[in-house]
Amino acid sequence: MDKTFLHRLPQQPMATSIKPMGRRHSNTGTSFADQLKRAVNSPVDIQVSKHARARMEQRGISIPPQVWETIGEKVSEAKEKGVKESLILLKDAALIVSAKNQTVITALDRQEANSQIFTNINGTIIIDS
Repeated sequence: MDKTFLHRLPQQPMATSIKPMGRRHSNTGTSFADQLKRAVNSPVDIQVSKHARARMEQRGISIPPQVWETIGEKVSEAKEKGVKESLILLKDAALIVSAKNQTVITALDRQEANSQIFTNINGTIIIDS
């Protein structure tokens, strides 16, 4: 009977280059605090899935840029509160949004949304704009 044995090879030291830790500045000359403040205060970009984009086109749903900005802010607030999937009710549309991924999953017009049952959501955002 032939037996196979596995032998561990000794670990080889890895060649690394260690650079001294020091104060690093970006090419723009702005401090980390300034960049962090700008990132925190900038609106969240909401992605629209391929499915949701197709539904919006089919149903003639058009959302102005300022409303998208409000949606981004509210989704960010919802995410901070632990919301994962949210129903967003607009004047003319209803959106299901993943707050975790900041992505619109699907879209319906308000007339169609009136007769629907929404499941697997744990937050609702109402925007009357």
